[in-house]
Amino acid sequence: MAKRDYYETLGVKKDASADEIKKAFRRKAIEHHPDRGGNEAQFKEINEAYEVLKDPSKRQRYDQFGHAGVGGSNGAGGGPFGGFGGAGQEMHFDFGDLGLGDIFNSFFGGGQQGGRSSRQTRGNDVETRVEITFEQAVFGTDATLNLSLEDVCEHCKGTTAEPGYELKTCDNCEGAGQVTNVMRTVFGNIQQAVVCPKCKGTGKVPEKTCTVCHGKGTQKKNQKIELKIPAGIDDGATIRLREHGEAIANGPKGDLYVGIRVKPHKKFTREGDLILSQEHISMVEATLGAEVEVETVDGPVIMKIPAGTQSGSDFKLSNHGVPHMRGSTRGAHIVTVIVDIPTKLTKKQKELLETFAQDQSKKRGLF
Repeated sequence: MAKRDYYETLGVKKDASADEIKKAFRRKAIEHHPDRGGNEAQFKEINEAYEVLKDPSKRQRYDQFGHAGVGGSNGAGGGPFGGFGGAGQEMHFDFGDLGLGDIFNSFFGGGQQGGRSSRQTRGNDVETRVEITFEQAVFGTDATLNLSLEDVCEHCKGTTAEPGYELKTCDNCEGAGQVTNVMRTVFGNIQQAVVCPKCKGTGKVPEKTCTVCHGKGTQKKNQKIELKIPAGIDDGATIRLREHGEAIANGPKGDLYVGIRVKPHKKFTREGDLILSQEHISMVEATLGAEVEVETVDGPVIMKIPAGTQSGSDFKLSNHGVPHMRGSTRGAHIVTVIVDIPTKLTKKQKELLETFAQDQSKKRGLF
């Protein structure tokens, strides 16, 4: 039976870019993967097509000569995978950076890098949160974090060996840090390299295990960590402290990630580097103009209200907003003026307003 066109197999046009081909393969491979109930023959066909089209030189030969140009044939075993799935074969797959790690790692039990098993080479990262006030977020502050973390064992200094004893080559992996298992799967026998359970991938074990940490290399300790929170930080931001996380035997510490929670302010809100607030003034102040005292994060400021100001007007107080985190300048404070209309009037006030209204009517009548 004649082979299908590779472009048709992946569902792309002949002028498709390398990125389009990669994305098409990703979709098809996930859809037809046998471990997810897909068709094994189609999965083989998809892989064969991608192996050719992802390689520029192979793709050029295929475009010019068809299947014959890349060693293909109408019979079995002519593609890049040869006798795919044959009994007793040992196969190794490299899915590159196609984003299929979650699927294939669950099947194969993890990946490999550079021929050695992937293992933890640094301590665990830690997340925590700090709550600060609105003003502290604007001007910056210092905080003390009290955390219980895995730290280097003081007795063995993280070596896992009792003081006075050395580390020796692991007799389980012979110093390789990994051991090889063979798994029987629908694809045949597959070799899987895993971290050595005895030495945890280090290739070394203590002659005598530390009597305090029992070979772990770390101890749980209460720690005080000083944190400098920069001026201008916003709610939801995260500060990373390198190597302030948990320790690991014979390796660097992980990182500490501190999430910032800013308490709401009773008067101010924030938009980027702007601080927003409202100020209520009387109808007379709005009509005749006035000077009013406005609250800012820097303290009270006198703001001029020009005559005839309308309710909802915005006034800008420069350099009273939030500092820019990557500069020395600050944003502005925007004050929205709300004109309060009186709900109760004395007799005299009412008469004055009626007189004012009559005057306004006469002026409009002249035109």
